[in-house]
Amino acid sequence: MTRAGRGWEGEELACRHLEAQGFRILARNWRCRAGELDIVARDGPVTVFVEVKDRGDASHGQGFEAVTVHKRRRVVLAARLYAARQGLGEEPLRFDVVSIDRSTGAPRVRHDRDAFTTEG
Repeated sequence: MTRAGRGWEGEELACRHLEAQGFRILARNWRCRAGELDIVARDGPVTVFVEVKDRGDASHGQGFEAVTVHKRRRVVLAARLYAARQGLGEEPLRFDVVSIDRSTGAPRVRHDRDAFTTEG
């Protein structure tokens, strides 16, 4: 499977996982000048920005470990732009990471809530 195909499939798995947890998906692959938001969802009253990392093996570390400080800052900036464009104002925001691990064959989903803050 190509990297793009695996990324799309990983986002599909992440969306299914989030929906099973009661989240409502608002947007996927939302792009702006700051970058891209993989998934934007609602968890009750909270708008959640979800970074998805899909790994075929652990040779480059676990997916959640790949969300570097630089990547976090880009996600936060994109999230601020999304929130401003959607008029979210003072609504609570959260940053989660969903990691897909395929090293053992069947994909395993790991969901880290509050994985980082607006400080990146």
